[in-house]
Amino acid sequence: MNEIPFNVPYSTPSDLDYCRAALNDNHLSGDGRFTARASELLASIIPGTKSLLTTSCTHALELAALLLDLDPGDEVIMPSFTFVSTANAFALRGAIPVFVDIRADTLNLDESKIEPALTERTRAIIVVHYGGLAAEMDTINEIAARHELAVIEDNAHGLGGTYKGRALGSLGLMAAQSFHATKNIQCGEGGALVTSDPMLMNRAEIVREKGTNRSQFRRGEVDKYTWLELGSSYLPSELLAAVLTAQLEHFDEIQAKRHSVWDMYQDTLTEWARESGVRTPDPPSHVEHPAHLFYLLLPDGSRQQSMIRHLGQHGVKAVSHYVPLHNSPGGRTYGREGSPSPITEMVSEGLVRLPLYPGLTDAAVERVTDAVRSFRV
Repeated sequence: MNEIPFNVPYSTPSDLDYCRAALNDNHLSGDGRFTARASELLASIIPGTKSLLTTSCTHALELAALLLDLDPGDEVIMPSFTFVSTANAFALRGAIPVFVDIRADTLNLDESKIEPALTERTRAIIVVHYGGLAAEMDTINEIAARHELAVIEDNAHGLGGTYKGRALGSLGLMAAQSFHATKNIQCGEGGALVTSDPMLMNRAEIVREKGTNRSQFRRGEVDKYTWLELGSSYLPSELLAAVLTAQLEHFDEIQAKRHSVWDMYQDTLTEWARESGVRTPDPPSHVEHPAHLFYLLLPDGSRQQSMIRHLGQHGVKAVSHYVPLHNSPGGRTYGREGSPSPITEMVSEGLVRLPLYPGLTDAAVERVTDAVRSFRV
């Protein structure tokens, strides 16, 4: 029996053609025509914004941290249930990640925990839209406005999702996107910084180019470029941008395939989950999700690994997700707890993610769901 993998990166018919075109252009460094095209396509998915491609979502977050001009000892609020890059990017600037708990329904930052965690050193709130389900952005933005804080969206899961009709990635001061091989739209490794603020975008262009005005030089706006401020090298190669362009041009097709798999899981497993005391994603009515992932949340954390082993025995690769950052060695060294996080710990111990990718056939989905329903919780 062939194993159903957890993820298979999607390939479009244009991937190789665009890579050949980039090679033929003799322009393999960043900011060529494919970078420009991919940025335009990204802006069409996140209206009202502009973007700068980066080599990863991690680097997009680091770029955002640089743009915030954080000082050592400044604090940033974020969920403990997130990938390490969310915290690393700000800790690298000397800031202190302050970890708070998540909501039990959407697994997003619990907005009620934010204000009790604030201090005079708090500078920003980092929001993660888990699984592409939007956090409660109206409330979070209201809190940020009252306390003069920046809101940064870690939108690694959320491209194509919406909150009350507005695109995720357009709801804060800046957003970071991921185009890692496990994401809906991928180029192997890649990311983007997104913002609707023209002045911030102009500065981001400098910081992204090692702190220089090299991009202005390329456009003929200055006769030479020079070092202006702190920065780093975050530009992806045109080969990555070529693959990303092809993927973004097939965005609707990719999303339709992913939603078909997600809907089959939900339709087939809802009754079993209810009878077994297992939770599945339940998007609020004001949220549109991008079918990034489908999870089972088991009622007893001790059953997580049993479920993963059971599915493996049936030829299905399933995986858990984040280890709480507040309990990690790095989290204890570089951050602090802003609130107790029992929901984060419960979710980390009980969550199992099922395979979800555009090439997953109906027959494969049936195999997965049959294996899930044969597990005795």
